[in-house]
Amino acid sequence: MTSQLTVDALLEQMGVTGRRLDHLHAAEAGAGNISISVDWDTDLESVFPEKQASVKLPWKVPALAGRTVFVTGSGCRLREVADAPEKNVSAFIVDEGGETGTWYTHPNKAYQRPTSEFNSHLAVHNDQVAQRGVSFQAIVHAQPPYLVALSHIPETLNNKDFNRMIFRWEPETIVQVPEGIAVLEFMVPGSDELMENNVIGLRDHRIALWAKHGIMVRSDSSALSAVDTIEYLETGAMYEHMNAASGGKGTGLSDDEIRRVVSTFNVKTDMY
Repeated sequence: MTSQLTVDALLEQMGVTGRRLDHLHAAEAGAGNISISVDWDTDLESVFPEKQASVKLPWKVPALAGRTVFVTGSGCRLREVADAPEKNVSAFIVDEGGETGTWYTHPNKAYQRPTSEFNSHLAVHNDQVAQRGVSFQAIVHAQPPYLVALSHIPETLNNKDFNRMIFRWEPETIVQVPEGIAVLEFMVPGSDELMENNVIGLRDHRIALWAKHGIMVRSDSSALSAVDTIEYLETGAMYEHMNAASGGKGTGLSDDEIRRVVSTFNVKTDMY
């Protein structure tokens, strides 16, 4: 169980996460967004002195009533969160019923509203609390270039083939992400269609691929842990790209070799 971190500690975590995504070239300019949901009381006004009551949320989230959700702002550069979290992040305390919340912001905020993907963040937080009762959850949306590039290949845009491409390059991948990737077809960013399918995808997976767009990852421990998941899978996608660029001579790990890893490390997976 995650300890009850302070507002400053949570914002520091979001800042370090933004920088790591930038290092992965997965959050160009204002792309990408981060949110954290917690079920403990936080001293929001020490960082966000302005507040608006009864602000309409983009999705009804009754399971989040009384909880605090930190979220990056629309158009904010994630690499700048670490240097000025109060300008790039805001927080909501969700009202009873989950339709509205009190919005806490800083007077020098660099955005007009939360990220356009806030509906997907809220919906996943709500579903995970309702399904599993998590007290902490971090969600990261990013555009890792190798994973996204592979999602433009129609022949392999399905759960079986896409996961096989990624998981065949390093034995560690199946150990670290035993449930694999939930592969979603292209849907309009910010749409209810994407939000609803993403919730289903992330119910049994920690990472969902949004074809021709990006990924969303959740973690019960930290936003940095969510990026760890991205790094393992983006590395597999990079090897796949490198192999294709060199003529496709590499065979990668066979299914039997991956099964031997699964057996040795007692990995709970239904992928192999």
